[in-house]
Amino acid sequence: MGLDARVSPRSAAVGHSYATAPPAAADDPSSSSFPPAEAPAPAFSLHGSVETGEGQKDYGAGNSLLQSQFVLQKESSVPMCFIWPKEDLVKAIEELREPVVDLSGFLKGDLVATQDAAMLIRESCLKHGFFQITGHGVDPRLIRMAYDHLDRFFKLPVSMKLRAKRMPGTNWGYSGAHADRFSSKLPWKETLSFRFYEPDDSHPVVLDFFKSTLGMDFEETGLVYQKYCEAMKEVALAIMELMAISLGIHDQQHYKHFFQDGSSIMRCNYYPPCKEPEYVLGTGPHCDPTSLTILHQDQVGGLEVFSDNKWRTVRPRQGAFVVNIGDTFMALSNGKYKSCLHRALVNRDKERRSLTFFMNPREDKVVRPPEYLVSSCTGDAPRTYPDFTWSELLQFTQKHYRADDATLPNFTKWLLSSKPANVNNN
Repeated sequence: MGLDARVSPRSAAVGHSYATAPPAAADDPSSSSFPPAEAPAPAFSLHGSVETGEGQKDYGAGNSLLQSQFVLQKESSVPMCFIWPKEDLVKAIEELREPVVDLSGFLKGDLVATQDAAMLIRESCLKHGFFQITGHGVDPRLIRMAYDHLDRFFKLPVSMKLRAKRMPGTNWGYSGAHADRFSSKLPWKETLSFRFYEPDDSHPVVLDFFKSTLGMDFEETGLVYQKYCEAMKEVALAIMELMAISLGIHDQQHYKHFFQDGSSIMRCNYYPPCKEPEYVLGTGPHCDPTSLTILHQDQVGGLEVFSDNKWRTVRPRQGAFVVNIGDTFMALSNGKYKSCLHRALVNRDKERRSLTFFMNPREDKVVRPPEYLVSSCTGDAPRTYPDFTWSELLQFTQKHYRADDATLPNFTKWLLSSKPANVNNN
């Protein structure tokens, strides 16, 4: 669900504990120090040969074969670059008992229903940062159309999909297993990502993306996703208002105003069937570096959340959206609310699909918690994280660090060491 995930041990300061801490990924940078800003840390190895075992094929990270679910489905054994360590593949046995928050009362202005919804959100965000919502008002027909167009895109020939190929240095476009960026522990999936924001001239940026990359034949696809993103933004802003209420912030519109002119990311995910699902992950364990994630998953299942030192399954609920907190909102809550550690599995017989909307502030906005959450804290260091912009965190995850469950504390270390004169930690 997150942006290019990989797992590494999480700092105790972040608020999660592990019965057995997940190991750092082989291609992660050191978590102890980072080069200064004027000498950027090298990006992860994006290409190169892959060690293969007997009977395994060497695909290589740049090989176009990775771009096709068609090829992956026909393989009799999983290529080595897709195999994950056993400790990352521990099975979830229990189901997560996450709250289901009904937004209908809040949207109608019912004060009692609003307080009830805020209380459920508070309980989940203090614990694991994950809940589901119903009563959101999104037209089921729009959701169905979004899946129809997802299917249309991912069933295209590889050559067609590559017309929308993700370019280096960007976080939008088509990607097959993120093989354009990484060479090991690849996720068993294909993705199509695109930006969503509302510029002053009201230009439909999502529609433009599809027309410019795939041609006029995809104008309808662009229109559907333009409407879907607009609907997701409305839902996200409603949740942000409930977030402020749940945190006891006097200005209940604080977060809503903060994200009103934001720049978000929409991602369509396709997880092909896998003949050996016990060796792979659709998405590795990670916390989203973004602010708020709203996901609609199909009924196949596979999403799991780490809670109470265990991986727990998430049951798909008809008509519901999955919501989880990301690192940026964790900073905006002064560390009070926890970003959600999660992963996605794949199915032996069925394809899995999901629609993910990542809510973010405008890239140049300073991420800083409201005064109420700072003044109400005690101790010598009331601020948990320094000021930063979403652009800085985004670039950190794109150029210096592969987003995982320890992104925020490692980003903080990098920021404090590289730009001490510009950091305000008071």
